[in-house]
Amino acid sequence: MADLVMEKDSSQFKKGLQSGISIGIGYFPIALTFGLLAKTSGLSLTETVLMSMIVFAGASQYISLSLIAYGTGVFEIILTTFIVNIRHFLMSATLNEKSDDDPLINKIIYAFGITDETFSVAATKDGPITTGFMLGLNFVAYSSWVVFSGVGHLIGTSLPQTLQESMGVALYAMFIGLLVPSMKVSMKVVFLAVLGAVFNSILTINEIMAQGWAIVTATLLSSIIIEIAEVLKKRYRGVDDEE
Repeated sequence: MADLVMEKDSSQFKKGLQSGISIGIGYFPIALTFGLLAKTSGLSLTETVLMSMIVFAGASQYISLSLIAYGTGVFEIILTTFIVNIRHFLMSATLNEKSDDDPLINKIIYAFGITDETFSVAATKDGPITTGFMLGLNFVAYSSWVVFSGVGHLIGTSLPQTLQESMGVALYAMFIGLLVPSMKVSMKVVFLAVLGAVFNSILTINEIMAQGWAIVTATLLSSIIIEIAEVLKKRYRGVDDEE
């Protein structure tokens, strides 16, 4: 019986590895760029790899680099990262519905590896997800992100100093690259980005608060306003439908 269970877990792990290959390939250029930018932002190779190992969140790590460049405090960086990753609560709750048979400790372990990409693969998988499948899926994605972050940093070390300094512009290009696909899907993202930029500009130009807190406050304010507008919009639609 035990051999049967182990064989089943091994099979699911292999399926997870296979499903994660495309994610690992997709992470290659993004992680590589992160490593390059981490080098130009003043992070050491150890710090870069540790950030990818411990945080393992692309958008949050890019935001952290910009906050580090501004000299933002640790608490503001952690709070901003938390706000950006609040969606992970919803993703974890969704996957929890597909993994009722897994022990809680297993769910806690593989929940760490949930990203937008691994969530998409797991959520669209036919049938329930298993510990073996999620560990295989997460292993490929995690390994790719960590390894290529380090490789990017090493490549950055060999670049001329002038080119390293100019790589700071790539950080803004990456933010645009992350934003545009979402903008095509939902106008809500467009309004959120514009509103956040306006609030951040007002708070920083008028020196109302430090750069780190300005980003945190702008993110919260824009998110709250957009969500309130979304709720009111749905209510008005409901009233119109009743009439």
